[in-house]
Amino acid sequence: MDWMVTFCSFNNKEIFPKLQKLLSSDYFRFYKVNLNNPCPFWTDHSQCGLKYCAVKPCTEYSEAAGQDIEECEKAEKLGAVNGSLSDETRQALQEWKKHDDESDRFCMLDDEDSPESQYVDLLLNPERFTGYRGPEAWRIWNSIYEENCFKPYSVKRPLNPLASNSGLCVEKRAFFRLISGLHASINIHLSARYLLDENWFELKWGHNVSEFQLRFDEELTEGEGPKRLRNLYFLYLIELRALAKILPYFERPTFHLYTGQPTEDNENKNLLLELLHVAKSFPLHFDETALFAGNKKEAMKLKEDFKLTFKNISRIMDCVECFKCRLWGKLQTQGLGTALKILFSERQIEAMPNTSNTNPSFQLSRQEIVSLFNAFGRISTSVRELENFRSLLSNLKQ
Repeated sequence: MDWMVTFCSFNNKEIFPKLQKLLSSDYFRFYKVNLNNPCPFWTDHSQCGLKYCAVKPCTEYSEAAGQDIEECEKAEKLGAVNGSLSDETRQALQEWKKHDDESDRFCMLDDEDSPESQYVDLLLNPERFTGYRGPEAWRIWNSIYEENCFKPYSVKRPLNPLASNSGLCVEKRAFFRLISGLHASINIHLSARYLLDENWFELKWGHNVSEFQLRFDEELTEGEGPKRLRNLYFLYLIELRALAKILPYFERPTFHLYTGQPTEDNENKNLLLELLHVAKSFPLHFDETALFAGNKKEAMKLKEDFKLTFKNISRIMDCVECFKCRLWGKLQTQGLGTALKILFSERQIEAMPNTSNTNPSFQLSRQEIVSLFNAFGRISTSVRELENFRSLLSNLKQ
């Protein structure tokens, strides 16, 4: 399809390279998160039973299960979050905090004020396969779909967010597709950065075509795989539209990507603005005017439902037993919530004067900015990886 060629070419050639360069900068690589919140919905945990996903209570569980201690320690190393930061970095982060302004929170996913929150270097903790699967992982996604996403009653297993006879309004169907797209993106990353081999001196990560097929092949998924990928494209368009809409906010002379390094900060702002102008130039933008366009009272109620839903999803993320999965789940949930906050605040952003106004009515916190661009970075990477998988699958058929 012509639109698909345009879509993939735009992402892979225009968006992806600039975005990856931006995300490697200091401003975007550090994310503050509380990974120690207790699960508010259930209490049974089985961390060590999740290979490559274990956390600190490993040895005790390993003994109870009769597992080998060495195997458990290896799982802890592969699945745990690397929270190491140099003293210099910690000091710099404190200076950044002093500089940042207070901001309005849309999704309430930000754990920044919690005393148990910690800064995590995202470059040291890439999103990839961790072995987190089976009943534990299914319970997380089932809770998100069943309890939070306006699930159509006609949906069957596996969940089909495109059911045309669901009777849901366009906003609720859109929300369900966004969550499905996020789910698809995560599965692509797990398939693209799969642990293919391990030995005593190295780990080999790469594309697992069989794993990808199990999640997206039309026959193996009974027709659901292609729908999941279409939802990924839908999510991409929503987040891309948000980036195009937020341009005036970042164009303000008073806004800086502050890290205390004036030259680098200025270069990164220029790169960010270049990226946003490219995003704005996309010829096939999603038209968000159809969302919340009806009765004003009902529209306000739906927006509140969206906010509460994101809060609930964030709480469910605290039940993810794999810390690295929890980290990326919380970040991407907040990033998507921030994108919707931008789309919901279009008038405020468009009315924002390009002056020295230091206290605009619309604001984003550093956490929201970091999550917004990193979340879109994950989606952009997923779209790029699809091309790699198509090439690998084509080679297998030859």
